[in-house]
Amino acid sequence: MTESDAASSNPKDINLCTLSQRGIDWLFSADPTLRVRSSMAMLAVLLMLGSAGVMLWLGYTGLAPLQAMAWWSVVAVGGLTVMAALVRCGWSARWRDPSMTFQQILWAITCSAVAYVLAAEARGIVPGLLAVTMLFAALNLRAKQIVAVSLYALSAFSLAVLFIIQLDNSTEPALEIAYALVLVLMLTGCMLLSLRLYQLRGRLRKQRQELAAALEENRELASRDALTGLINRRHMRELLELEQRRCVRGVRTMLLAQMDIDHFKSINDTYGHGVGDMALKAFAQTVRDNIRNSDVLARWGGEEFVLLLSDTDVAGAMLTLQRVRAAVEGTTMPDAPPGLQMTVSIGLAEHMAGEMLEFTLDRADKALYSAKRAGRNQVMFGELAAPAAWAPRQAAALCEEDAL
Repeated sequence: MTESDAASSNPKDINLCTLSQRGIDWLFSADPTLRVRSSMAMLAVLLMLGSAGVMLWLGYTGLAPLQAMAWWSVVAVGGLTVMAALVRCGWSARWRDPSMTFQQILWAITCSAVAYVLAAEARGIVPGLLAVTMLFAALNLRAKQIVAVSLYALSAFSLAVLFIIQLDNSTEPALEIAYALVLVLMLTGCMLLSLRLYQLRGRLRKQRQELAAALEENRELASRDALTGLINRRHMRELLELEQRRCVRGVRTMLLAQMDIDHFKSINDTYGHGVGDMALKAFAQTVRDNIRNSDVLARWGGEEFVLLLSDTDVAGAMLTLQRVRAAVEGTTMPDAPPGLQMTVSIGLAEHMAGEMLEFTLDRADKALYSAKRAGRNQVMFGELAAPAAWAPRQAAALCEEDAL
């Protein structure tokens, strides 16, 4: 064991990690969605604490009234803290905006406008604090909310400027108007950039959705036969291997049926491949209409199909396959040439726990050819020729593979 392994296995380190994780879960919640909302609300509180620190420094150095800065800090930080608590406890989940982002930004803008009035000669610092708030708006709000927040900020700071000009005789009106114009330019620019960023976010979201849909379509195409809509041979093999493991664990039983449309080559040669394709689609639909939802039909290749029947016995499977055989024989295709009729030969085999899939499929295939030799349009069951001595070893190997 290396030194790093020994350290990682130290009980004290494990306890510290556990306590740390519990503390994080307590602070931000263990629920993934609530954790994201809580962390963003806490970040807003931390940024407001930083702003409060700046304002208190201005008061401490005499650039702004200390008492006013202290009260402002308590109210500003306290308001966001209350909102963060509402988000963390899940109370805001019933709202249209469970993260309360819009309310937090409106509160921060209001506090910034008040700080602009209280900061006296140091009020030039406040627009920088406002810019942080508008950045939050750009990253989290919708287009209408961005416009509403920007207009509210313009109104709040316009009132703040008018308040200063009217009540503070020591200020220079021209300078205050210049400050106001800069604020207007900044807020207008922030609004336009935020709207542009919102458009880009929407475009990226749409591209992600389109990419996800394309990937899902590719997965669907890779696992399904384009003509019949059935799953293909590769995907069926994956399902069979999964069912094989369940059989080993004694969870399910499994029977496999090999199906072959009788004289399909003569259908293609006589009527053409277009009619042959029509026959394949009609066959697939007929079989699906006559099996359970839990049964799985796959196109194995050409006119060959494989049917997986789970959680049933041989007698139940034979009844199902006889129903399928009769339904295929009675299938009529509206656009088919006169005299065209399909029949199907079917071979059934029961999978034994621990048996290789190839052996089960081979027994089903032999039963299928027995049905053909018996005159076609038949269902035959493939008996297990002899006890499989290798089955326990095969089952043990599969169980060991699952454990790994």
